[in-house]
Amino acid sequence: MTDTYAKNTAISAKDAEKLTPRAEFRVFGQGIIEPLKAKMWDAKATLYKVRVMPKETYILSKKTDEANVKVRDDLLDIKTKVGETDQGYEIFQPRGKFQFPVKKEELATILSHLMVEIELTQDEYTFDEFCAMVTAHPDLTLVGVEKKRYGFSVNGIICEFAYVWMNGAQVETACCESEDYAGMQSAVEALGLAGMPNVNYLKAAKKVVGF
Repeated sequence: MTDTYAKNTAISAKDAEKLTPRAEFRVFGQGIIEPLKAKMWDAKATLYKVRVMPKETYILSKKTDEANVKVRDDLLDIKTKVGETDQGYEIFQPRGKFQFPVKKEELATILSHLMVEIELTQDEYTFDEFCAMVTAHPDLTLVGVEKKRYGFSVNGIICEFAYVWMNGAQVETACCESEDYAGMQSAVEALGLAGMPNVNYLKAAKKVVGF
C-alpha cells in the first residue's frame, strides 16, 4: 500500500511516469462525515493519525477538470486524469512535482495540461510570478485550500474524511483511493458512499468559489 505519510518531495516528469496511477472516488458536501464515522467501525477500519495540511493553492482552469495542479510545500504538483474504472472511479497519473523557481519547459507542460496558452519569456518562474500569471489569465484562477484530514484504511484501501476550507468556505469530503481498482468498490460500499456523485477537488472548488 502507498505510504500516505511520505515526505512531499520534488519528482521529475520522467520519474512520475513510472508511478502506478491511482483510482479515486471522492464526495463533497455537508453532513457527510458523521454517517461515515459510524460505518467505519462496521468496516473494521484501521485508523491513521490526523493531519493538518500546509495551505495549498489550487489552479483551476475553465478549459478542463482533468488536470489537478496545486502548490504545496513550495512544489508545483500536477496529476492528470487518464481514465476511469468500470465503476466510474477516476484514474489520475502523477506528472511531476517541480521546485520553485520552476523551469520554463516544466511550466509549459503544465500550462498545456490546463489547456491555456501563455507566452513564457523567462527561463524560470518564482511562485509569485506564477501566481501573477494565473491571476492575469481569464480562464485560470487560484483557490486557497486548507485541509484537516483523518486518514484510515479499509481492507488495504486508502480512505479519508476531511474538513476542507476553500477560500475560507468550509465543506466536508470523504474518499477512497488505491492502485487496487477492484478492491475499491467494496470499501466505497462499506462506507455507505456508493450512489453518491464522484466529485474531484477541481469540480468541487469550481462550485464552491463560483468559477
